[in-house]
Amino acid sequence: METQTLSYLKQNAAKLDVEDGPLRITQHGLPVYRIYSEKEALMRDEAIALLKLANRAERDIRNGNTMSPEEALKRLRNE
Repeated sequence: METQTLSYLKQNAAKLDVEDGPLRITQHGLPVYRIYSEKEALMRDEAIALLKLANRAERDIRNGNTMSPEEALKRLRNE
């Protein structure tokens, strides 16, 4: 991950290249922003969504909120 200053971002915003990876922006030596390509942002969002689904499924299994494949098909056909 490349690190640049906030001043650099202001001067070069129109020509930033984040295809090679995210860009960390610092101000007074402290990280304040991360800039990702749209592709990376979408991949990250999808990964988070999959983790949430897996967590919900695990919780349902623990709580006994399950059904057989036959029950699921029947329920889908009725909706």
